Amino acid sequence: MKAINDFIVVSAEKLGPKKIGGLIITEALDEANRYVKATIISTGSLVEGLKDSDVIYYDKFAGHGITWLDKVYHVIRARDVVLLE
Repeated sequence: MKAINDFIVVSAEKLGPKKIGGLIITEALDEANRYVKATIISTGSLVEGLKDSDVIYYDKFAGHGITWLDKVYHVIRARDVVLLE
């Protein structure tokens, strides 16, 4: 699978539940965290400054999911990346 143009294919990391003050905060209740941590699988030819296997954070409302070889990936645009780890 290869991304084209300014698209990036990422594999989002599933984070376990967080504990705040002894309470377990589920993913559905974690509205304060707007960004998702992910590993880049493929970058398009117009993407600059990012490469495969970089760890990034992107807006959780960006892009869309795609299933390839029974695994779910997300396809986002380069402009949706907010942080490079």
